[in-house]
Amino acid sequence: MNTSPAEPDFGGRIGRTIAESEPWWPEPAGGRAPNVVMIVLDDTGFAHLGCYGSTLATPNIDRLAGAGLRYSNFHTTALCSPTRACLLTGRNHHTVGMRGVSNWNTGFPHQRGGITSRATTVAEALRARGYATYAAGKWHLAPMEECSSAGPHHNWPLQKGFDRYYGFLQGEADHFSPELTHDNHHIDPPATPDEGYHLSEDLVDRSTGWIRDLISVRPDRPFFLYLAFGAMHAPHHAPAEHRERWRGRFDEGYEVWRERWFDRQLAMGIIPPDTELAPRNPGVPAWDELTENQQRFSARLQEAFAAMLEHTDEQIGRLTAFLESHDLLDDTLLLVLSDNGASREGGAFGVMDEWSWFNGMPEDIDDIAENRLDDIGGPHSHSNYPWGWAQAGNSPLPWYKSQTYGGGVRDPLVVHWPGRVGGEHAGAVRTQFCHAVDIAATILDAADAQLPEPAPGGELPLHGRSLFETFDDAAAPPPRSVQYFEQMGHRGIWHDGWKATTFHFEGTSFDDDHWALYHLDEDFSEQHDLSSTHPEKLRELVDLWWQQAEEMGVLPLDDRTIELFFQPPRPGTPHSGDGYTYHPPMSHLPADVSPRLGGQDWEIHAEVEVGDTPLSGVLYSRGSHNIGQSFFVADGRLTFDYNALGHHTRASAPIDLDPGVHRLSARFESDGEGGILSVAVNGTWTGGAHVPKVIRLLGSTGSDIGRGPLTAVVDDLDGPSPFTGRIQQIRFEPVAALSREDTEAGARAELATE
Repeated sequence: MNTSPAEPDFGGRIGRTIAESEPWWPEPAGGRAPNVVMIVLDDTGFAHLGCYGSTLATPNIDRLAGAGLRYSNFHTTALCSPTRACLLTGRNHHTVGMRGVSNWNTGFPHQRGGITSRATTVAEALRARGYATYAAGKWHLAPMEECSSAGPHHNWPLQKGFDRYYGFLQGEADHFSPELTHDNHHIDPPATPDEGYHLSEDLVDRSTGWIRDLISVRPDRPFFLYLAFGAMHAPHHAPAEHRERWRGRFDEGYEVWRERWFDRQLAMGIIPPDTELAPRNPGVPAWDELTENQQRFSARLQEAFAAMLEHTDEQIGRLTAFLESHDLLDDTLLLVLSDNGASREGGAFGVMDEWSWFNGMPEDIDDIAENRLDDIGGPHSHSNYPWGWAQAGNSPLPWYKSQTYGGGVRDPLVVHWPGRVGGEHAGAVRTQFCHAVDIAATILDAADAQLPEPAPGGELPLHGRSLFETFDDAAAPPPRSVQYFEQMGHRGIWHDGWKATTFHFEGTSFDDDHWALYHLDEDFSEQHDLSSTHPEKLRELVDLWWQQAEEMGVLPLDDRTIELFFQPPRPGTPHSGDGYTYHPPMSHLPADVSPRLGGQDWEIHAEVEVGDTPLSGVLYSRGSHNIGQSFFVADGRLTFDYNALGHHTRASAPIDLDPGVHRLSARFESDGEGGILSVAVNGTWTGGAHVPKVIRLLGSTGSDIGRGPLTAVVDDLDGPSPFTGRIQQIRFEPVAALSREDTEAGARAELATE
């Protein structure tokens, strides 16, 4: 007998007794391999880093670039979740089920909101190779409807190959008061904004802590750190001292600074000498056409972005200094990259609160400029800059994030690896076309790790190819000859130096899209459309796009965007019933799992048991200071506060209850544009406050039952303010008063203003 049910490949000898047997241990996986650190920035344009031409403060990233390589022809999918799916799997995003953001599940294989189990992640492959695997920061690769403590958890980081996780599962985070997840459970931030908390610092603290634990006990094991900052996605949050450093620096306007950054790009050789600067995108107002207050507002928004980028760069510096102090940096393949181009979500003039754009509620810029400029970038803002600053960040390219022109898909990539890259090549620019799918292949190559063999109906083939040849050879060919693009109906394809692309208008026929043709090797900024002079080449590329679309699972084409947030609940989700009944105490509820109270009538009924302690605290809270709802008891009154982008409407009633069980209720009844908000104690309704405008989307921050978040929706309450009574159960009953057609039409109308 020499086999075991537990280990069929046991290499020793198993006899009847220990004396007749010989022990055996498997060989440790592989030999020593390099550490790998992948740092992903969000919404960072091609020009934003100092080493790519800007005058923004990124000295630590610039230092890495100076000792490593910068890629000027690196491409992404133009959106966050899809790019991250490519980075971690080495396959194209449609193929693995991530056409768009993970908040969407459209019922088709290319958009499930999670990575298919047929695509082994690079983390899983490295763990099998013996690596310790860590993920910190933004995930946004699990269907958000699965991101409550009830799961299922199979798309969470720990189930996708990471040993430890600390960060946020949603697409954005409040950097002063984030919704945090630690491994497989939700937690409160370890400190408050008043105590100096900032998410980016916390992420690096966690990352270095994991590595310190590893090298203290198992210094022989390599590690893979996937550090995905929430920066530079809105809201642009930075400590006050960082914001102060940038006061007045951008008062000359985005046109002046875009030209300066373009000139620096030419001087640095990051773009070819014959590159042309793209003209202002349609809809971008000339700086001198803005009013004085619009200019002040716009400049302050860019200051907040610059401050956040500088602060993020400092955290990258802290991480690299830690690695260097422990003699780890030389043997670490370190990549810094962005997931897509600069964001267009601030609109033509910028926003104090990004959710004003999503909810179709124009802001009063004059009021902000006169009274709230100093809030921008701090805990009471959710700001994003205007299109003009976004295009400056994408210099010299046209368009933005989510679009398949250069401004959406061409992004910075820095490779630093002293043990492999450097010497005569240090600080060099590499011009080979490459894509996010090539990063996983490069990491696997560096680690000498393998994915499972592709199989029909099983493991998917790797689409990317390693960049190793380009490390030492500036003239090496690109790793592949073709790459398609598709995002929200925009389409594009690159093939052997040529690119064809479209700009698609939502709701129009795809057959009516104009395919532009660029010889990208000679036209870096996509300024000379050759479609009319080279029709054969265009037809070749368009036909190739359709071939790729068939092969990679791109179809059906789907140009829906914001209206996907209003899709009816699918079977088997928390939203598929007639209402929601909760039994606190319970864990935090992410936004996509929270009761759907936006854009419709609703009622809330809480059965509470009152004891001898005076009644106070939060029954239900959703959102934060900028947008949300809070149902609470304070100062002897039952109150429901409807926070519409800082404009509060309240229904309130006195409350004085004897010990026992009572029902506390609230309801909203729409009257068209707005509605009536009321509260009730034991069925007696009162309040009758008028909400002037219904909020369709209640933001990205979720809900708490029986307590509030650390940062309250209202100023009356201090921190979480747990409810002092016992909530037996609380019932949410949404009523479809506003039609889905109305809300979708409103969403499309907003997007049409672009």
